[in-house]
Amino acid sequence: MFRISLVTASLGVALCFYACTSEAQLPQPNGGSIERGSLPAQWLSEQPKCMEIPEWQVHEYNPNFFILRQSPCTDFEKPFVFLLFGKDKALLMDTGSRDGNLAPTLNRTVKSWLARNGRTSIALIVAHTHEHEDHIWGDKALLAMNDPAMPITFVPSELEATQKFFGIKNWPTDIGRVDLGERVLDVIAIPGHSKVSIAMYDSRTAVLLTGDTLYPGRLYVFDFPSFEASVERLIKFTEGKPVAQVLGNHIEQTSTPFLDYPVGTMYQPNEHELALTRGTLLELGDAVRSMHGTVKRLCMRDFSVWPVPLDIVSPEEDAKFKQYVKEQRAKMWDQSH
Repeated sequence: MFRISLVTASLGVALCFYACTSEAQLPQPNGGSIERGSLPAQWLSEQPKCMEIPEWQVHEYNPNFFILRQSPCTDFEKPFVFLLFGKDKALLMDTGSRDGNLAPTLNRTVKSWLARNGRTSIALIVAHTHEHEDHIWGDKALLAMNDPAMPITFVPSELEATQKFFGIKNWPTDIGRVDLGERVLDVIAIPGHSKVSIAMYDSRTAVLLTGDTLYPGRLYVFDFPSFEASVERLIKFTEGKPVAQVLGNHIEQTSTPFLDYPVGTMYQPNEHELALTRGTLLELGDAVRSMHGTVKRLCMRDFSVWPVPLDIVSPEEDAKFKQYVKEQRAKMWDQSH
């Protein structure tokens, strides 16, 4: 057993206090009031026979927070969508990509939550991390739902509607909010990947949802100055706040550092974990600043920055890519039968 002097102990307390204030840690060693959650050791999308898995994998991060992932059989994008429950309302972030058929799975998930909580209904807000089609494809199907158990308030993935609903008066500098009932989510405008990109911070779980702006994979940048400013805005927003997980919309990176999957890959064995950290966000900030205004592709350990103007392809290259996707789909079908 080591003997610790009073001076050393006092120094340790001081260092602990400094770390708590400067690194956004909590004073309680058990996490205090943060609601814990867990992620699966492996997503079903890593399996070689995607025809054997459901259209959507539903993972219960905790009793009031669900993560759903679309099957690679329906679209190689395999996006994630997020469902959070408050006392009065629930919030669905994104509706999936083409052929996703989210409505039946969403209906079952909400009805299960209602039954477990002894409720008959809850209002559902449907919003989006951004306006790209692999995250809004299911909009029409959800708008067609007419279920009194979950009346829907739909927020179009348009700038004016997003500003108005979340109360972002000055885009993109102001912070918006949405109150689900004893669960207030902060909404941060982060254009750059798209015009209407937003991030959400849930203080109850200390989870930061970053859409397509930060995830383990290729971060496509359409407007580099806006993207750089948005990353700095996220870094500033998270200062002094606990961040348990940073969750984006995709996984395109393998578990091997600096190695991603080819565009269009359906079967992804040995995936990188979904969760990133605030440290990854700081690394992204360093990566973007290191370019000094000269836009270029930059590959990091857990992600890569891909300025889209550098990736404009010729018709021949586009045809090759489409053929590759077709072959991947055929290969997956053969493996599943």
